[in-house]
Amino acid sequence: MTTAPTAQTAPTAQTAATAQTAPTAPAALRESAARLDGDDALAPLRERFLLPPGVIYLDGNSLGPLPAAVPPALADAVTRQWGTDLIGSWNGNGWWEAPLRVGDAIGALIGAAPGQTVAGDSTSVQLFTALSAAAALRPDRSLLVTDPGHFPTDRYLADAVARHRGLAVRRVPPDRLPRFLAAEGDRVAVVSYSPVDFRTGELYDMEALTRATHRAGALALWDLCHAAGALPLRLDALGVDLAVGCGYKFLSGGPGAPAYLYVARRHQASLETPLTGWNGHADPFGLGREYVPAPGISRARIGTPPVLSLLALEAALGAFDGVDLARVRAKSLSLTAFFLRCAEELLTPLGFTSVTPAEPDRRGSHVALRHPHARGLAHALAERRVIVDMRAPDLLRFGVNALYTTHHDLLAAALHLRDIVREGAYAPEPPAAGPVT
Repeated sequence: MTTAPTAQTAPTAQTAATAQTAPTAPAALRESAARLDGDDALAPLRERFLLPPGVIYLDGNSLGPLPAAVPPALADAVTRQWGTDLIGSWNGNGWWEAPLRVGDAIGALIGAAPGQTVAGDSTSVQLFTALSAAAALRPDRSLLVTDPGHFPTDRYLADAVARHRGLAVRRVPPDRLPRFLAAEGDRVAVVSYSPVDFRTGELYDMEALTRATHRAGALALWDLCHAAGALPLRLDALGVDLAVGCGYKFLSGGPGAPAYLYVARRHQASLETPLTGWNGHADPFGLGREYVPAPGISRARIGTPPVLSLLALEAALGAFDGVDLARVRAKSLSLTAFFLRCAEELLTPLGFTSVTPAEPDRRGSHVALRHPHARGLAHALAERRVIVDMRAPDLLRFGVNALYTTHHDLLAAALHLRDIVREGAYAPEPPAAGPVT
């Protein structure tokens, strides 16, 4: 699910010079932030990222910050592997196997055993592949079911695949899906949802929805863009059929980082991909006239992979080395709960409303606050070097990544936002200043 650009002002040399010290905080909030950060066993992981000094970065749910391991990995890829070893790097430096190698590294973060995940193409390409392949696995069924609140690309591609495969699309909110499947499930080929609402941060029950899908005899396809790297996922254990996700949000693979496709092993032998590129051929260097799919997940490869981007993503994934995702989830919940508390005490009296569920089991890894001047407030926060994003027309999103976000970051962001509103220090309708995801 590629996140669409939104207008926002990034900090410049001039705005950096105007950065202020954090406003005065109520003692109870200040003491809570200090205590929670002091008890944080994951705090040393912040050193795995090259975060700009003085910036509070709460937009990693759109573009993760630069991991420290990436610049040297890219320098080696460019100067030695490409510059010196040249074409020999396809074999000598493992370029050819990179989509599978990186796929397995991502698989370890999403609960997938090796040999079921491949990385390489964009999220849109992977999603088109997954939807089309899932429909082909249920050729006698006529419905593709998806979330009416899904990210636009997911909705657009559902329509495109439906036209291509002669299916009808039904848009059903997640809370109504079990009832819909009980009534019409025998017509459903594939159900496509995300575990986390990209706008509100609401977390849906993957296990229950996957189970309901399978009871109807349909296939479950999940978009993990806002979940992978932020919370434990158990694709194999839940019996998920297919999944896709991007590499540039919580995985911090860089702008436009390759996406990935998961296909459960039980479906691989009969998987029909709509884009039959030469990398997915059983004998790619034989240059045969007819397409013969490769065995296993390799048949989901398409064309020549973006090697530099793949190697950057591979290096970025090293930030998760030795990290227990259960601890990541626990800290994420602590961070979002603390920010909801800050919002309730500091921002609700100023007209802000949280649209993110307070219940821990219904909350992903970002908090969304509603305010009619969300766009102007995002610009004003950026002027103070607090980077968030917004979703039209009126949502401010505050993303937390437990590998580097602190409770103090969130308190400072809430205090800056409080002061901006109190002082009227923002333009209600600022001009579009550039793309931010």
